[in-house]
Amino acid sequence: MKLLPQSFGAKLLALFMSAVGLTQFATWAFIREFNDTQARELINDELDRTTRNFARVTADRNSLLAAAAATAARDYAVKSLFAGEDDATLATALKSIRISSTAGLVTALSLEGKVRASTLAAAMSDAAYADLVRRAQASPEASARGYGLFGGELYSLVLAPVHAPDIIAWIAVGFRIDDAFARRLKEQTGIDLTFFDPAGRPVATTLAPAVVRDLAAMLPALHEEASSEEAGLAGTTALVRIRRLAAGGDRGGTLALQYSLEEKLAPAAIAQSRQLLVAVGGMIAAILLSLAFARGVTQPIVELVGHTRRITRGDYSIRNRSYRTDELGRLSEAFDQMSLGLSERDRVRDLLDKNVSPEVAAQLLRDGATLGGEEREVTILFADLRGFTTLSEHLPPRELLTLLNRYLDRMSAEIEHHGGVIDKFIGDAIMALFGAPVPQGDAARRAVSAALAMERALVGLNAELAAEGRPPLAIGVGVNTARVVAGNIGSQRRLNYSVIGDGVNVASRLQSLTRTPEYRTNVIVSAATLRAAQTPFPARPLGTVAVKGRAEPVEIFAIGS
Repeated sequence: MKLLPQSFGAKLLALFMSAVGLTQFATWAFIREFNDTQARELINDELDRTTRNFARVTADRNSLLAAAAATAARDYAVKSLFAGEDDATLATALKSIRISSTAGLVTALSLEGKVRASTLAAAMSDAAYADLVRRAQASPEASARGYGLFGGELYSLVLAPVHAPDIIAWIAVGFRIDDAFARRLKEQTGIDLTFFDPAGRPVATTLAPAVVRDLAAMLPALHEEASSEEAGLAGTTALVRIRRLAAGGDRGGTLALQYSLEEKLAPAAIAQSRQLLVAVGGMIAAILLSLAFARGVTQPIVELVGHTRRITRGDYSIRNRSYRTDELGRLSEAFDQMSLGLSERDRVRDLLDKNVSPEVAAQLLRDGATLGGEEREVTILFADLRGFTTLSEHLPPRELLTLLNRYLDRMSAEIEHHGGVIDKFIGDAIMALFGAPVPQGDAARRAVSAALAMERALVGLNAELAAEGRPPLAIGVGVNTARVVAGNIGSQRRLNYSVIGDGVNVASRLQSLTRTPEYRTNVIVSAATLRAAQTPFPARPLGTVAVKGRAEPVEIFAIGS
């Protein structure tokens, strides 16, 4: 079966593929995110370990140097040189101490922190040791550790006192932090290290020159407080952490530790590539299974489509040959039931086309569209728009129709709100029923209340018309309660549910009487209606009137103003 893009089979296939594809993508994205998070956590752990390792290595090395310096400072001859003023001889002694302790440099300072001699000419600056001397003077152990930058080279320093027996001077011992030191530390931790001077120039590193240049360029933007920061270095992504190294006065060096994120993710990348191959294989298998499933599902649907087209042509006789045992089988069975329902609907529609009221429609559905009726007590309301003929002479037909529809809409709304049924519109007149076709125990009360509500509604409509510069409308309403025959009236081809009898004529006559000037009312009801209403409406007796075709006169009342 060929699947068109808009066919159900194509949509079903697209649904399956979307579900499989989204599942595969979500799994891949989750694993990738998990691997990335794990790699970052591992790198941060290793950066922490390397930072601690660097601190431990420098501390151990400084401790050895401090011990060697302390041993030398206890020598009587050395103490004498520190106590004397022969700086040249002192410088020679410092060289011996440097050789015996394998230190990178040894410097002698006065008690005030003035440099007297050093094994390194670049280390003769007093300012380079000022911070160490201040911290040693404030320390209970009378010692301090830190870093120094001499001639563009970084040294780890330890400052120790010279006693005789009180402190008479200071001796500073240090070792150089160079590329060899950085490489040994990387061998222990696997982390690349770079040491920068205060100007951002590298003094020791394990990185290639291109990577160092990129790292130096972004160094000012890095923060020591951050656990690690992502950086693009020579085309690779790495996590970088920095540590500031105090190096005399306000100057400071910087230790930058970095680990390549791609390197850490390399094993995971291999696993993700394999996962991608598995996903592709799964998609191919899903396509084949989806095609087979779609064909099995769409075949009965195609049959239902053919049946639907015959139903649209009015043929309700088509039935499915067999029902499957699954949901599609139940769909076919429901389709056949729908076909029966549509046939019944057309019959009902033919009935309803002959009537407009929902109540009447309900009766027709219950009793059918047969001529005839039954005798019952009903309250009939007639309402007429006064002066409509004169109004029609002064308004164009379109405006007249619009105005008439507004009036009928307001009046009909009040009738229906009080439970009445619009029997028919007779030009500008309305005939409404209360108590038919649905019996109502208070039909008369409802009818009188509706008449008063119509009068009030007309006041509101006249206010709108006055704002539009139009003349006001007037209404006359007649209400009568009587036993009449209610049912379907007409022919076999066209029916109308209505009521007939003397009571209908009386209601129409009462509506006409509202035009009598001396009655001064818009609503006239019969005595029969007031008795049936059993409600003390504001009624004004108008006497009795004779109705054409009726022997007995009718007692009437004005309702309202």
